[in-house]
Amino acid sequence: MTLVREPREADLGAIGDAHVAAIEAFGPDAYDDEAVAAWAATDRPPAERYDLDDGYWVVAERSGELAGFGHLDPGGGEVVAVYVHPDHARRGVGSALLAGLEGYARGVGAPKLTLTASRNAVAFYERTGYERRGPVAHETSAGVELDCVEMAKRL
Repeated sequence: MTLVREPREADLGAIGDAHVAAIEAFGPDAYDDEAVAAWAATDRPPAERYDLDDGYWVVAERSGELAGFGHLDPGGGEVVAVYVHPDHARRGVGSALLAGLEGYARGVGAPKLTLTASRNAVAFYERTGYERRGPVAHETSAGVELDCVEMAKRL
């Protein structure tokens, strides 16, 4: 069973671990090694990379482990991130995280949400009702551009 909740400061390390593990596990499905390494790279500690006071965040737990996280910019109507640790992938964790973000967005009156999907995540978002709006580039903190897809969903 997946429990979705708001994160605590103590979760920051596990959030960082899930983020990097997901990129390294699933990124190669859509990007070359250089792009994956740049996407996963950071020189910032978790407390700076994951500012829990910026927007709305959720984490998912399975069997007492942090299984993934999601981040929403409610003011901008944007899903910033949904990442699932590969040990918990394909078990409904991503869908549960996304549902938590969408529920919050509905609660604050957002009429729609947008997001920038990595190529390996497009099918997941399409299954949850998001529609492609077009190609877009995402620049990693290492300065490498990833080809992505802008997507949107009416709530």
